[in-house]
Amino acid sequence: MDPDLLAALRTPEGSAALDAAARVAGGDPLTAASALRSAGLPPGLAAAALTQAELRRRAAGKFGPAAAGMFLTRAGLEQATRGVVAARRADRLRAAGVRTLADLGCGLGADALAAARAGIRVYGVEADPVTAAMAAANAEAAGLAGLFTVECADATAFDVGRVDGVFCDPARRRAGTGKRIFDPNAYSPPWDFVVGLAERVPRTVVKVAPGIDHALVPAGAEAEWVSVDGDLVEAALWCGPLAEAPRRATVLRAPADTSGTPHPSGRPTGGCHRLTGSGGAEAPVGPIRRFLYDPDPAVVRAHLVAELADALGATLADPSIAYLYADAPTPTPFARCLEVTDVLPFSLKRLRALLRERRVGRVEILKRGSALEPERLRRDLRLAGDEAASLVLTRVAGAPTTLVCRPPG
Repeated sequence: MDPDLLAALRTPEGSAALDAAARVAGGDPLTAASALRSAGLPPGLAAAALTQAELRRRAAGKFGPAAAGMFLTRAGLEQATRGVVAARRADRLRAAGVRTLADLGCGLGADALAAARAGIRVYGVEADPVTAAMAAANAEAAGLAGLFTVECADATAFDVGRVDGVFCDPARRRAGTGKRIFDPNAYSPPWDFVVGLAERVPRTVVKVAPGIDHALVPAGAEAEWVSVDGDLVEAALWCGPLAEAPRRATVLRAPADTSGTPHPSGRPTGGCHRLTGSGGAEAPVGPIRRFLYDPDPAVVRAHLVAELADALGATLADPSIAYLYADAPTPTPFARCLEVTDVLPFSLKRLRALLRERRVGRVEILKRGSALEPERLRRDLRLAGDEAASLVLTRVAGAPTTLVCRPPG
């Protein structure tokens, strides 16, 4: 989208186009485009409105009802922080005494809007003119223009002496191609500038890719990994007085629905749960036991499996595989629990016979340390029956092993 189209969408005619597009979004694109053209809208405005309506529909999962009034780009939406994560971060910044915040690389404004809602005065800096204009429009639509202003500029040129906190989300995709950048020195702003921010403003938070190498975490910083309903969504570095522990896993869960139906992950529902530790401890190793725990990916990436094992009285069966085993089921938000009914060295023939005997027709397949392709295995098993089971493909003492499991009784 260019600046002229964005400006057109913000006129009364553009608002009418967006309303009309919202009514037809989600259906056949050609039919929707035809409907808007039949209403007499200029083709360019109609196409831009339809794009926004479709992006807003997708954004509802990240931003909730607020998505209906936002201006978005495909790349910006993909990279934007989920609303629940941004709100939790804003609350933590506010509790730490941050009252003025520079958001360097603010994108569409997801984090800045959350901080403004928490009462923090935010100065957003965004290098791309259209994205900066969209962020300003989003602040206005949210009624937060007095707390969140946007400057189209190079983030490295912003005077951070004006603020008592910094949030930086360096671009990790190449402009124009959308390809991921894996070399931190190729980020925008570059990594050296990013990690140097904490020397200038101690209360600095940096959003980073979940796959960040632990060796890149600055000394004294807290590295936090965040998951939402079992999906690992981001990592962040909390610097200076914001750091509370060397490593943290934050697990956010959706509340249970009103019918009482459990969350499909099988984990407890609702709330924000935190596990902290050094990130360098090692869990004890022992035999496979009656209950298996599959740790949340935030726990695994934070290297906090040993801390979770201690809390559960659990052990690893293989020191290189992050499955934990215990004699009793203990409710925890940090792992999914399954009861192990059978343990056998991997053999397609034996596994097929066992599942046929149990009349298992549906399986979920989990794996760590196995090269097997789950969908191919599912086809090769030739399942038939009305029962369900969970298959865990793993290694024990280096040997390929299959665990047949069920939910704990």
